[in-house]
Amino acid sequence: MNSAQQTQRPTSAELDAADPLAEQREAFYSPADGQLTAYLDGNSLGRPLKATSTKLASFVEDAWGSRLIRGWDEQWMDEPTTVGDRIGVVTLGAAPGQVTVGDSTSVMLYKLIRAAVDAQPDRNEILVDRDNFPTDRFIIEGIASEKGATIKWLASNPASGVRTTDLEGLLSERTAVVVLSHVAYRSGFLADAAAITTMVKDAGALMLWDLCHSVGSVPVELDAWGVDLAVGCTYKYLNGGPGSPAFAYVNASQQDRLQQPIWGWMGADNPFGMTESYQPAKGIRSFITGTPSVLAMQPLKDMVELIASVGMDAVREKSIKLTEYAVALAEEMLVPLGAEIVSPRNTEERGSHVTVDHPLFGEVTQKLWEQGVIPDFRPPHGLRIGLSPLSTSFAEIELGVTAIRDALAELL
Repeated sequence: MNSAQQTQRPTSAELDAADPLAEQREAFYSPADGQLTAYLDGNSLGRPLKATSTKLASFVEDAWGSRLIRGWDEQWMDEPTTVGDRIGVVTLGAAPGQVTVGDSTSVMLYKLIRAAVDAQPDRNEILVDRDNFPTDRFIIEGIASEKGATIKWLASNPASGVRTTDLEGLLSERTAVVVLSHVAYRSGFLADAAAITTMVKDAGALMLWDLCHSVGSVPVELDAWGVDLAVGCTYKYLNGGPGSPAFAYVNASQQDRLQQPIWGWMGADNPFGMTESYQPAKGIRSFITGTPSVLAMQPLKDMVELIASVGMDAVREKSIKLTEYAVALAEEMLVPLGAEIVSPRNTEERGSHVTVDHPLFGEVTQKLWEQGVIPDFRPPHGLRIGLSPLSTSFAEIELGVTAIRDALAELL
């Protein structure tokens, strides 16, 4: 970048001053002075809202402490689907009755992938890319072992991500389900979910999207895209807290066809009937298994409403501006030191994090954490700059990238 380009680019202070969502940062908890300089890992764990501590205390004293077991009849039995509906409407483009909250991402993936394979005995292939998140790949390996199914591995460029051309020649009458991440966890590549879903469905297979790195940061339109299945976590851009429960989306057209494999009392047609055998509930409730984590659902409810108040389009617009600024700073400060930006340069193909590679970034990340600068590292060389649109400032990015540059320069 030449000096003229640097002069033309707005400063972080100017960008923050012009940010229509700047006031939303006040909704989030900030550590005491000296504890944190720059938080660039919102794509791993979102900051808590200030309201969370108050709401949790109120829940303990009122809904739990005062109502006690009555809470189940009064509200909690419906919490997985009530919260699921709200997540669906606000962030997923999903009509009510198709999303439930509970379990971990891994368990949700197992339930839906296994159900997809079980429902199609004439199709015994699962298609997944080799660079998908380990949980997705491991769950699929386990299901293939259980069912005697075949895994068809898709080889794509980790930096450019999975495109429709990568699926050509791989889909067939044997394909049961295709499992891909909407936003790649390494590079931040944003897949063309609509086009890929259409291609998969035209082949007669089911499409499952992992939305962990996209829900709450980029617009998602599951119903409009014709997606069959989706899973996502709530502790990244939905700020539900460490270990907050995942969600599962099952398109209404598939709910009667698919039966999830982990049968439990909460997914039964009559949970309190104490019946001798299992009869699944109707609709999305049949994908619930055991007692849901009601307490763990409370924090994410406030974040979903905050997103609803500004709209996903505004969230996406801010995300693009943040990642563009991060890319520009990385180009200016890190590339001259031998780093490589591996995230897509095209904003239409990039989620809300930017990944930069350098052989020393593992050591750099350790030094930065000690200084209160918190990026993320993914082996072998990837430093991820995760930008949460409603809580990250442009000044924070500048401070963070400057610290990355200084730490890297000390090691060279």
